[in-house]
Amino acid sequence: MKKKKGHLIKSVKKGSIAEEMEIEAGDVLLEINGEEMEDVFDYHYAINDEYIEMLVKKPDGEEWLLEIDKELDEDLGIEFENGLMDNYKSCTNKCIFCFIDQMPKGMRETLYFKDDDSRLSFLQGNYITLTNMSDKDIDRIIKYHLCPINISVQTTNPKLRCKMLNNRFAGEALKKLDRLSEACIEMNGQVVLCKGVNDGEELRHTIEDLSKYLPHMRSVSVVPAGLTKYREGLYPLEMFSSEEAGEVIDMIESYQKGFYERYGLHFIHASDEWYINAGRDFPEEERYDGYIQLENGVGMMRLLKDEFLEAIKETKSDDRKHHISLATGYLAYNLIKELADMTMEKFPNIKIDVYKIRNDFFGETITVSGLITGQDIIAQLKGRNLGEVLLLPNNILRSGEDIFLDDMYLTEVEKALQVPVNIVKSSGKDLLLSFIDGKAAITERAADGNFVYIKNYPDNGGKKDE
Repeated sequence: MKKKKGHLIKSVKKGSIAEEMEIEAGDVLLEINGEEMEDVFDYHYAINDEYIEMLVKKPDGEEWLLEIDKELDEDLGIEFENGLMDNYKSCTNKCIFCFIDQMPKGMRETLYFKDDDSRLSFLQGNYITLTNMSDKDIDRIIKYHLCPINISVQTTNPKLRCKMLNNRFAGEALKKLDRLSEACIEMNGQVVLCKGVNDGEELRHTIEDLSKYLPHMRSVSVVPAGLTKYREGLYPLEMFSSEEAGEVIDMIESYQKGFYERYGLHFIHASDEWYINAGRDFPEEERYDGYIQLENGVGMMRLLKDEFLEAIKETKSDDRKHHISLATGYLAYNLIKELADMTMEKFPNIKIDVYKIRNDFFGETITVSGLITGQDIIAQLKGRNLGEVLLLPNNILRSGEDIFLDDMYLTEVEKALQVPVNIVKSSGKDLLLSFIDGKAAITERAADGNFVYIKNYPDNGGKKDE
């Protein structure tokens, strides 16, 4: 007899249906309506009914068959030990541009795991290659109508895709796009552009081929491959020059108007790095189609600037006085410096020093703030007069924690630099508040690991903002 897989229950929400049914942490879910649950999607699909039968095994081995009447779509209040309710699928490719292959040895083990799991595309917005997806996986996506699905395409040339992903099945995997489009599954695409490989006419063909999936494929971003100094023995890749970045932008923008006129979507987008490298201004807000690919670095700078300009326009100047600093990567430096100068012009007694941190850990070609390490910040800022507080962008830390990519803790940076550190949220309004609050907005580390702000204004007695 086949042993049931089962899913360990981590906790039960108070006042929930599960608590009412005496389900407890440590119990194991075996079946719902006579079916085993493969993962979290099976589970949510199965409980989406007014009547379900749930088979649960108690710690002593006793099995309970529970009959549950509930409202349609009402949650049971169960949290599982494994949020995905299954093992994560690892990547079977060895892409010529893979960032993980370019990392130094000795970092924490989780940073070397290459995921390529379609379920994380829906849960976390990850981009997947389709190469390790079976027909069953596609069937489930269509059955549950899971979307959007984010797909790392790279090229629509099957032979070239096999070369870029180092996977002989990579070209064949592109046919899955047809099935997803026919089922009206919303998709977003990504092209990691490698100089001399999938750029130029190959990029043009890729744009035109992917446009056939409009409007089900809502957007495609083109991002440059990130190249660290740890590329010994890897495929030889080079950075794009400023002139070449301009050529990429020109090609992308030459398609946008036509796509918009036909579908109401600009569809193909260049990430912010291209505009910065080419020395060009970012497109206007309307061309980002509601910032569909914001988390992929498309439109982040435009959104930050527009939010900041709106916030500073509505802010009254005064005579407050303080000196603060902000550290960021080379990519965002010019924009952040521009916004800091605007703030100092409106608040003449505020001094803001903006420092661009060179990435010595991964190499100078890595310019994004999210890959800055604690040791680089210390090495380049130690001994400087940083004022009353040092500001750092929130993407510089591990999500929900106070640790940098090199496993250095925020407290270590504060101790080394002898200055409090304030983690700035990502919006333009939050950046302005951090500039003008100065020492009054020191970060407090909450018990759950998140960051909240204490604003010691006289009118609120130093209480947390709601």
